Amino acid sequence: MRSFTAAAAKNKFGELVDMARSAPVAITKYDRTVLVIMAVEEYERLAKLDAAHGPSASPIDDQDQ
Repeated sequence: MRSFTAAAAKNKFGELVDMARSAPVAITKYDRTVLVIMAVEEYERLAKLDAAHGPSASPIDDQDQ
């Protein structure tokens, strides 16, 4: 998985978005991955898989929808 530091993600946001459309991109802060950015289509695919398996302790949370 490709990665950007938080500062590089801020400075190269357009490049980050272009990369995330084809594969997830990790965002790191202090050498630790803190976020993964992915295309909405991939997120929706994962959300459907999660929904198909019923309620669980899944890390996918739809609070923001």
